[in-house]
Amino acid sequence: MTRTLALFALCLLTPFASATEPVPLTPKQLADGWVKLFDGESTFGWPKGATVEKGKLVLTAPADKELVVPLPPVRHVEFDITYESPPRGAKPQSLPAVSAERVAARNESHASFPFEASDEKLTAWQWAYEYPPGGDFAARLTVPAGGRLAVSKFNVRLLDAKPIFDGKTLTGWKPYAGDPKRERSKFTVTAEGELRVSDGPGDLQTTSTHADFVLQFDCKTRGKNLNSGVFFRCLPGEYQAGYEAQIHNGYAGDDRTKPTDFGTGAIYRRVPARKVVSSDNEWFTMTVLAVGPTIRTWVNGEPVVSWTDDRPRDANARKGLRTAAGHLSLQGHDPTTDILFRNLRVLDLK
Repeated sequence: MTRTLALFALCLLTPFASATEPVPLTPKQLADGWVKLFDGESTFGWPKGATVEKGKLVLTAPADKELVVPLPPVRHVEFDITYESPPRGAKPQSLPAVSAERVAARNESHASFPFEASDEKLTAWQWAYEYPPGGDFAARLTVPAGGRLAVSKFNVRLLDAKPIFDGKTLTGWKPYAGDPKRERSKFTVTAEGELRVSDGPGDLQTTSTHADFVLQFDCKTRGKNLNSGVFFRCLPGEYQAGYEAQIHNGYAGDDRTKPTDFGTGAIYRRVPARKVVSSDNEWFTMTVLAVGPTIRTWVNGEPVVSWTDDRPRDANARKGLRTAAGHLSLQGHDPTTDILFRNLRVLDLK
């Protein structure tokens, strides 16, 4: 097998912005599949020891040990990082690197951060890893012993996802059948090429199964505080017997950090969304990453859940840890349900 490492030679020198207000992803970035690994204001999703200083994520390795940070493991991923160069005249430190490691063979390929001796500039690079089909990879960021990395932007684009909805038919999907009381939803394709879920309860399941994967889709709730969800690793032939990535844009008062009914992007009944990013009657994007027991979600590119299921294993994810492949499904929650989906796509991780 061969490994291709494509390093995009785009080097942009830009002044460091003094504002610390997080910058949202643009609609085009969201459509292209970008999400934030650093939200611009907190260490959410990063290991112990990371700090935030004036809108920058600071990773500092101890003097006698390197700091290794796992990144989303995918076969083909593109990073976009803006980081702070060492101060002018400072002794150049060892540069951190992003590694793609094939676990079985222990073969590594590296892409190093460029070095600029300037106290006024940041350097932005984009690069991509293309992994051989079937490879078992873990991406990671390594800061060498005694090193320090200050990052103001750390975004990742998950590439090569395959469509699971063609925008014309329900090919590849089937409604749950087996209990008339749970077959009330209507699943249709609109003239605009959207998958509409109305009425309920009901369940529309994929004929394909997925174990470790990245799922991305656009969603629009057509009403106030409507309830739905996307289930995954579901038991075949059963009703919504899997993990649920919640869709519910309600929150208490004016505080989006207090979701009602767990909030959009939550893993329902397991971990709430840390904030409600999306709004009713507006399109939003959701990304779900499931790797073994770890599940992460993003809404409009913002990280909202990072959770490891430490329950005892069980065939049914409602009862315990399930890492085996299962169906994806779209929930028709109740008679008020009126939800649109589009751009549904999945990248299986092998």
